Amino acid sequence: MDLNDMIPIAEYARRIGKATITVADKCRRGNLPGAVKIGRDWFVPKDAEYPDFRVKSGKYIDARRKKK
Repeated sequence: MDLNDMIPIAEYARRIGKATITVADKCRRGNLPGAVKIGRDWFVPKDAEYPDFRVKSGKYIDARRKKK
């Protein structure tokens, strides 16, 4: 991937409406595909989608509640 197709995580975070530190954590953990660290700065592709790993199916609702 060409560096011209990459943007800093601060700009990416503004685009998606998230905090910069949240995007940086995703980069550090390897959860943001295509993220590259150059020096001390992280860069992501312009068209990268923000991964959302939340369970939205409702499968775990009341999972901790004791069953009688």
